[in-house]
Amino acid sequence: MIRTLFSDTPFPPLEQALIEPNGLLAAGGDLSPERLISAYQQGIFPWFNQGEVILWWSPNPRMVLFPQELKISRSLHKTLKKNHYQIRTDSAFTQVMQACAAPREKQTGTWIHPEMVAAYTTLHQRGIAHSVETWVDGELVGGLYGVAIGKAFFGESMFSRVPDASKIALVYLARQLERQGYGLIDCQMKTAHLMSMGAREIPRLQFSKLLGKLTDQPEQNRKWHFDFTWPKQQ
Repeated sequence: MIRTLFSDTPFPPLEQALIEPNGLLAAGGDLSPERLISAYQQGIFPWFNQGEVILWWSPNPRMVLFPQELKISRSLHKTLKKNHYQIRTDSAFTQVMQACAAPREKQTGTWIHPEMVAAYTTLHQRGIAHSVETWVDGELVGGLYGVAIGKAFFGESMFSRVPDASKIALVYLARQLERQGYGLIDCQMKTAHLMSMGAREIPRLQFSKLLGKLTDQPEQNRKWHFDFTWPKQQ
């Protein structure tokens, strides 16, 4: 049995999450900024279909990318050296979310529906949610978005319209966060794409303990500005 949340109901302990489906913890509540921030601080995220009750998840194990463990393949390194792209941050947040929501091969529907877009756009306006965007010839061709709390970044989704566009954005994100002392990028669930770039699974308890330290940091809550000269000169 999972707990039903009301407006003032706290999240249950993570160890109460179901084994199957992996990590389902609670249902209900809302997508207010306060609820979302509380969720991420505890290692919980919303994931549900449009028109259905909000579902809250904390899978075990948890897929994470430690910024210093980022792997750049030879082919991606060649792409980075071409310098044919431009990286922007927080210039097209809603566009990035909408692009992430677009239909994909072998996938029906999307969990990034208007209710989610509205909720995360509010977080973006408060300087908590961010986008990293890859542009080519003035066109948005790839990127990612997520939530930054303390020294942890919680990745939500990414997209590519041309080869390597989302990987380029992830490289810039990881390297910039490493320079700024961030401890991890939460990737939520295991994928071959993320594993190829250095992400790995860790036990939920370890993830929770890390978050306790990383999110207990002063909040910046401002628009992001990256050092765009890096890593092109590497």
